[in-house]
Amino acid sequence: MLAAPKPGGFKVAKGRVSIVVERCKACGFCVEFCPTHVLALSSAFNSKGYHPPHVVHPEKCSGCDLCGMYCPDFAIYGVKVAGGKAAETGGGAK
Repeated sequence: MLAAPKPGGFKVAKGRVSIVVERCKACGFCVEFCPTHVLALSSAFNSKGYHPPHVVHPEKCSGCDLCGMYCPDFAIYGVKVAGGKAAETGGGAK
């Protein structure tokens, strides 16, 4: 039988999401496929008139880059960060 993990026994990967707002066409794939629900579509517009995503829960990002893999416009990507705090970078419109 497996023993229950001790508190603090697991390290959760931390990541950071970068968004290139002007490339985004608001398809929503990044929001839909994010396994940790880090993203939401913004109410603001980019210069093309689309609603790009923005980071709503940066602490939940694992850096898996599913957002970047699904983005047809290469407007977003996720990276893993070593230790420390993860924060949003790039021009995430809110």
